[in-house]
Amino acid sequence: MPQIAPLRLTHAQTLIGGALQDHALTIADGKITEGAAREFNLAGYLVLPGIIDLHGDGFERHLTPRPSAPFDKARALGSVAAELAVNGITTAWLAQSWSWEGVHRSGAAAAELMEVLSLTRPSLLPDMRLQLRLETHVIHEHAEVLAAVAAYGVDFVVFNNHLPEAQEMADHRPDRLAQWAAQTKRTGDEMMAIVRAAEAQSPQVPAALAKIAAQLAGLGVTMGSHDDDSNETRAFYRGIGAGIAEFPTTWEAVRAAHAAGETVLMGAPNVVRGGSQTGNIAAEDLIAEGLVDALMSDYYYPALGQAAFALAERGLCPLPQAWNMIADAPARIMGLKDRGHLGLGARADVAVVNAQTHRVEMTVCAGRIAHLSGELARRLAA
Repeated sequence: MPQIAPLRLTHAQTLIGGALQDHALTIADGKITEGAAREFNLAGYLVLPGIIDLHGDGFERHLTPRPSAPFDKARALGSVAAELAVNGITTAWLAQSWSWEGVHRSGAAAAELMEVLSLTRPSLLPDMRLQLRLETHVIHEHAEVLAAVAAYGVDFVVFNNHLPEAQEMADHRPDRLAQWAAQTKRTGDEMMAIVRAAEAQSPQVPAALAKIAAQLAGLGVTMGSHDDDSNETRAFYRGIGAGIAEFPTTWEAVRAAHAAGETVLMGAPNVVRGGSQTGNIAAEDLIAEGLVDALMSDYYYPALGQAAFALAERGLCPLPQAWNMIADAPARIMGLKDRGHLGLGARADVAVVNAQTHRVEMTVCAGRIAHLSGELARRLAA
């Protein structure tokens, strides 16, 4: 899709320099520039940097709406791109598992998604990348993991360990275990046999993770860990170079990361809903203590923008600071200096939001209109 002709956005409240102000900006050649251009009156709107999502698995519903009903991945990614744009998300990491669970979370499924994304990515308007959620107990597949990461330019790997969760289901929630197993067309006993086989690798796991982390670092990959539950867990991942803690589950783990100057990422749905859907710590409480660096969509893309406005409305922080947690902060975490802000020369990734309804009515990705609706669509057509 071609870039829009030079367009000057006027009369809006624009987030620039850390504050909302009446500041016109021009989009030309895919970047934020200065100078005269055809004017677009955005009175009544907020002009904000495009949202950057570091971890979202909402894409899975497009690929496999039902466990037994997968759809063509290339077409599904096009649908994902549309959902991202509707929600003002201009850069997104799809959180894909490489796990002992198999099926759509197997290594083969992860590699296939990497390949399809690499082929379709140039035609998608949001910048869609892949975050690899690497289960800790797949050490015999590390050679394949490294080959895939290198081949497809994966730049973000997060280490997961869901074995305790599986054992918890077996011990206390057999109904959930049966449901989980059925989704992979297995019985509960067959699923637990896979869990036990993975657990048998435990003595070799720490050394294997240290080795692959060093190799991933050599490829320039940013690394983190998922669901840290203690100081000891965070210390281990810190020791192998995984300096991002995403979705830590205890105050102890959060404070350990913060004290070490590490990045803490939490879920935007947790903020919107006023707490964790799994009963873990509330992101809002952590934000109130200044312990969260950025928010992620987790399982629900619309939650990112909703969370920013919720934080402002609840008085936890002004909207510019809240929006920073879903735009500038994620960009800085991933070393992307060209986005997350609306400074001169930045990539023209813009979310135009109705100041009253808080709905995204226009999303621009690198100077291309990815979404246009509501009153703004009428104005532009006129």
